[in-house]
Amino acid sequence: MAGSGNTYGASKKKAQPKWGRIALVALIALALCGGLGLGGAWLYAKSVEGDLSRTDPFSALTGGRPPKTVNGSQNILLVGSDSRDPDAATDKGGEWRTDTMIVMHIPSSQDRAYLISLPRDLHVYIPKDAAAADCGTRKAKLNAAYAFGGMPLLVKTVECYTSVRMDHVMLIDFGGFTEVVDALGGVDMKIEKTITSIHKPKRTFTKGTMHLNGAEALDYARQRKQFPDGDFARMRHQQQLLKALLDKAVSGGIVTSPGKLNDFLGAVTSAVTVDQDFKLIDMAIQFRGIRSDDLIFLTNPHKGSQMVGGESVVVSDKEKAVALYDAVGKDTMKQWYETNVSPPPSPSVNN
Repeated sequence: MAGSGNTYGASKKKAQPKWGRIALVALIALALCGGLGLGGAWLYAKSVEGDLSRTDPFSALTGGRPPKTVNGSQNILLVGSDSRDPDAATDKGGEWRTDTMIVMHIPSSQDRAYLISLPRDLHVYIPKDAAAADCGTRKAKLNAAYAFGGMPLLVKTVECYTSVRMDHVMLIDFGGFTEVVDALGGVDMKIEKTITSIHKPKRTFTKGTMHLNGAEALDYARQRKQFPDGDFARMRHQQQLLKALLDKAVSGGIVTSPGKLNDFLGAVTSAVTVDQDFKLIDMAIQFRGIRSDDLIFLTNPHKGSQMVGGESVVVSDKEKAVALYDAVGKDTMKQWYETNVSPPPSPSVNN
């Protein structure tokens, strides 16, 4: 149950997903490979997969975990870091800032992806360690889980909050995404209002559509203090950047230019770290048809910011969160979405 400290029952049946090796950045590569046909896609994916950095957060999760209830669907935890240290270990806490956390649900229909942003200040139960048999009684901001125990504890915490088993993880270094954007020749982003960046060199972003290079796009996606909804604006702009990347990858002539393709895929592999079982080839074969319009961005249900224990935290809307993640776990997100979301919620999808 979302937001509870309940103990999970151990799964009696080991999950055996038939496909399911996917994450958002890989979707970008997929869109490119789809235009090359299966043979070209396989060769590219095989080459790129060997260059991916790997981490192993799941081996530490020896305590109770939510069971895998539906085969064929997949749930991936995307973690956006702001690391500047290329040698920082991704399996240890405190060395990376993790301000972006997204649960990405791929239904068994394989025709879309639901990306649910989790606020970094979401007030959640954080287990004492990744091997804990239960979710414990300690509550703190979600991003504290990574500082306390690295990726394994963050995965454990997200599973405790959502009651959904994570099949894969992908750590995205947003600092490295500057090269990804530049390899695409920049992206077009819709600027909500004219603002001046709080970071040097104090760029001005003018309301309307702007063409941004990597450093500019990342700078805009980091801004929050100029917007009344703060971190929620930042999450919205990060979603917008991810979609803009996929749009440009599909439409920017990358497939027809071997040089551009190699630069792009090289930048992607330098910016991401995936779990040991992540298989790019499986993903490329299964998801040739997914495009940016098939990405549905959502935000975790919440009641806004409140003061708890002397600090400002985001309070979960428990009832709505339980219903949402129940749909994720049961692979009924299409029905949940059609019932609960009208019109589509995120202005980030309107580039």
